[in-house]
Amino acid sequence: MCGIVGVLGQHEAAPILVEALKRLEYRGYDSAGIATVNDGALGRRRAVGKLVNLSDLLVHDPLPGKSGIGHTRWATHGAPSVTNAHPHKAGPVAVVHNGIVENYRDLRAELAENGISFQTETDTETVALMTQYYLQSGLSPVEAAFKTIDRLEGAFALAFLFDGEDDLIVAARKGSPLAIGHGDGEMYVGSDAIALAPLTDEITYLEEGDRAVLTRNSLEIRNESGELANREKRKIKLDHTRADKGEHKHYMAKEIAEQPVVVAQAIGSYLPTGGDQVVLPDTDLDFSKLDRLTMVACGTAFYACLTAKYWFEQLAQMPVEVDIASEFRYREPPISDRTLALFVSQSGETADTLAALRYCEGKADKIVSVVNVAESSIARESDVALPIHAGVEIGVASTKAFTCQLSVLLMLALKAAADRGTLGADEIADHAAALRGLPSVMNIALDQDTAIRKSAQRLSEARDVLFLGRGLMYPLAMEGALKLKEISYIHAEGYASGELKHGPIALIDKHMPVVVMAPRDAVFDKTVSNMQEVMARKGKVILVSDDDGIAEAGDGVWTTIRMPNIHTSLAPILYSIPAQLLAYHTAVAKGTDVDQPRNLAKSVTVE
Repeated sequence: MCGIVGVLGQHEAAPILVEALKRLEYRGYDSAGIATVNDGALGRRRAVGKLVNLSDLLVHDPLPGKSGIGHTRWATHGAPSVTNAHPHKAGPVAVVHNGIVENYRDLRAELAENGISFQTETDTETVALMTQYYLQSGLSPVEAAFKTIDRLEGAFALAFLFDGEDDLIVAARKGSPLAIGHGDGEMYVGSDAIALAPLTDEITYLEEGDRAVLTRNSLEIRNESGELANREKRKIKLDHTRADKGEHKHYMAKEIAEQPVVVAQAIGSYLPTGGDQVVLPDTDLDFSKLDRLTMVACGTAFYACLTAKYWFEQLAQMPVEVDIASEFRYREPPISDRTLALFVSQSGETADTLAALRYCEGKADKIVSVVNVAESSIARESDVALPIHAGVEIGVASTKAFTCQLSVLLMLALKAAADRGTLGADEIADHAAALRGLPSVMNIALDQDTAIRKSAQRLSEARDVLFLGRGLMYPLAMEGALKLKEISYIHAEGYASGELKHGPIALIDKHMPVVVMAPRDAVFDKTVSNMQEVMARKGKVILVSDDDGIAEAGDGVWTTIRMPNIHTSLAPILYSIPAQLLAYHTAVAKGTDVDQPRNLAKSVTVE
């Protein structure tokens, strides 16, 4: 969640660190800071709020030095404040940290017994003070950092900078990602490759438990056992890490508009031109040998899994369980050796999802991941990693990653149907043809932007909103509500339409907007009946449907959003667009921070 950068360079570090931190803003943060070593002296600057505040501080109070570390903090222990902001400094050492030190109270008590006092409310200060303690006992900087790391429990990515050491950074990871960048007489550290992309295209990813010693001309990596580890140096594709808003006001708007292109790329990578069979990369995965599927994810990815449950069960006749990762990992469910465990994560670093994956290791027949970052921890630890080809997604509220996840999951369900013989060749060809036509239909949906903006203007005045859907539209109703909550701060809930009478109908009055996701499908009439129950109680219905649906049920609704006709199985992907645009334009109308909504982070790397 927090962002970490480090540089041992040939030029002033401060502007390089700030620019790298800007590339990590999408992760979410509430304060930022940097530390450098200049003429052997360790200094730091910190500020609360946006990075511009740190930049302003550095203009008035510069921080020279060609070696440094930087951090954007998303508060866990202790409120956002300058005191709690990173880097944390204790005498001759400064530390930046992403994660949670679970045993920090025990360590604090130990330090207090040795007369060491604390200035902050954070767990990270404990890391700095423990390192200082070991330095004062006579250990070298590297030895002190390593001994401190050995004492820590929990999840962390760490970078240490030392007074008097302008050619040294110590870094470590356990549960949180960290990458090393190689330059010409320079070395870098970053939470991900995006931060380092302008500086280098050569990256070494630290693996679980690794700790690294960096100088400008060397890199030594040791594993958790202290043994030298030879980690691969990889070339990254810079095009995959560049991100700008283009002509759009927000990243989210740009990413919504990109969906026809990236979905086409995802479909083309699994449905080769001229064929109807789904082809998976580098795997012999055979669904006919499996009894069931367990799917695990968090947030928007969880709703993608709930949607895919319908596809796998209806198309492939395959029993499916879907779990929220934070519940699954502690529920400790039984996993048979004929179960496929499937994990979905945009970042590939989601802490709970990664922990759930590790629980399934050695139990499930295979572990498959659907990810957007091919070099992520979840991808590397899976038997099969299926990329969604969405490209870099900066907006905290996931849009193009969601529709690409859905596209890949649908194609995986078609592969399962083919393997298990539950769909004939003609039926699979029909689905394949519909998938190939999906990007052009998505473009038509995007043309409804103006109409959706008008609906959103009215919606922005609401305090509470309900989303209703049946069948494949039920998970999308929950996703639509989540999007609205995330970026507009309007309370919203998604329900199965049939559940309306089991509680939510008590909320309906003339002030309650209800968004009904209802393509003209097999359950349309049932959904319309529930919609009529809302209207009978003066609820304000926003009906999202196709021409046939609006013609049949549009009379008396508050407003309509018209979608093109679409193959039934593809409706959740198409109808994601109005759900996203409705949330986006509502947030714009309310003046909220669309790309970086309060309290949220893009990549959730702590519990």
